[in-house]
Amino acid sequence: MIGFCPLASGSKGNCIYLGTVNTKILIDAGLSAKAIKLKLEEIGVDIADIDAILITHEHGDHILGLKVLAYKLGIPVLANHETAKGIVESFHDCPRFKIFSTGETFSFGDLEIHPFSVQHDTLDPVAFTIRVDGLKLGFCTDLGFVTTLVSNKLRDCDYLYIEANHQPSMVHASPRPIVYKQRVLSRTGHLSNEACGNLLSQIAHSGLKHVHLAHLSSECNTPDVALNVVRGILETHGIHLDISIAPQEQIGKAIAFC
Repeated sequence: MIGFCPLASGSKGNCIYLGTVNTKILIDAGLSAKAIKLKLEEIGVDIADIDAILITHEHGDHILGLKVLAYKLGIPVLANHETAKGIVESFHDCPRFKIFSTGETFSFGDLEIHPFSVQHDTLDPVAFTIRVDGLKLGFCTDLGFVTTLVSNKLRDCDYLYIEANHQPSMVHASPRPIVYKQRVLSRTGHLSNEACGNLLSQIAHSGLKHVHLAHLSSECNTPDVALNVVRGILETHGIHLDISIAPQEQIGKAIAFC
């Protein structure tokens, strides 16, 4: 497949496929290698053709599959220095790393990748914009707060993959421990539906072709709630966008570049 497709999105595991004619990568690998292999087969991609795994941060729902993909199959891992340290400490082994610097654009194959900082409770978490075939793609989840840097980096994207993790009222009403609620709602936790809608209202433009709402909480959100809240905010600004949900169990809407 030439394009990108969310393979899984949520606290049980995150993984996105992105491919061109010459370069095929995964963004995060938070599922088992077997599950990733099967999901890639659904979109006609052989796991043996994956050139690298681009990592946002070292939480388990983003790196679980590295145990096989990186350590056993030898697929290179693209990460910043602190995240690489966290991966090594987690698995007590060292995969084949290609280290990038947060804030500095780098090339991998025919992809131009720009990692930028987000607010999350990990060592050096990042989101990405990626330029490919004249398109700008934005991938931004696992952040508790939208900084000016985040909104500026995500402007002028043709496609966006954005976190809409929770509805605050559902977090407060959930049976989860108070420490969980405080973490999720904090400035280093996860982005709410309202915060996602407000971000999109700031950066939407006529060239924005599609938005995936990602990393939805299974307990403190639903696809209908996320869509209704985000669309409601956009409608107050007279903005109408093509939006879909990136689900946990199934692959999400595939975006083809040709």
